[in-house]
Amino acid sequence: MKWFAALALVIAAPLHAQAYQCRVPPKVSVPQVRPDGPVRRSPVTGYTLALSWAPEYCKGRESRRADAVQCSGDNGRFGLIVHGLWPEGRGAWPQWCPTKQALSPVEARRNMCMIPSARMQATEWAKHGACMTRTPAGYFKVTRILYQSLRFPDLDRLSKDPELNVGLIRRRFATANPGWRADAVGVKLNERGWLEEVRLCYDKRFMPAPCDRGRFGPPDSADVKIWRGL
Repeated sequence: MKWFAALALVIAAPLHAQAYQCRVPPKVSVPQVRPDGPVRRSPVTGYTLALSWAPEYCKGRESRRADAVQCSGDNGRFGLIVHGLWPEGRGAWPQWCPTKQALSPVEARRNMCMIPSARMQATEWAKHGACMTRTPAGYFKVTRILYQSLRFPDLDRLSKDPELNVGLIRRRFATANPGWRADAVGVKLNERGWLEEVRLCYDKRFMPAPCDRGRFGPPDSADVKIWRGL
């Protein structure tokens, strides 16, 4: 596909993805997933790389078996990890495109430091990836290229900044990644005002693009707290 060639511009960037520590489990099993909505095909207008802040997600989930890889500490400590790479459309996003291709345990294990949950990987492939590529390997290859091309600001340190707000997160991310602008960095907070996700907005060529209102999130002036997992 043409957009694979566009990713060559991203590959040249240095690798600074953020898994503070990561020990891949020796075996990974991939569960079956069921659609949570209708099949929806629509032209792709851009993409979103959603990055979850693992310390916030793991708060209270440290002993939950389903989240053991990410949250127990037995497999390391994670920072910003991939929630998913999502194709975007006009008015509605494509999802649950029919496919006979299933995520293999080998492919899932390859991605555990990026998405430390085989169930999440299987869901993201079936719900979003199948509307982008023919195979799980192709979908996760694109996701790895994008993720590994990024530099991340030190969110632990940023959490202590007395001037911390949503805009500061956006500006620090843009400063760390030449070619990015703050308006291409979406931020999602939970209902208590803690950082939950960073959502990076791309155009059809996988170049940074301004986020629409839904992906952009709160205004720059909004207060935010960042849980450090301590």
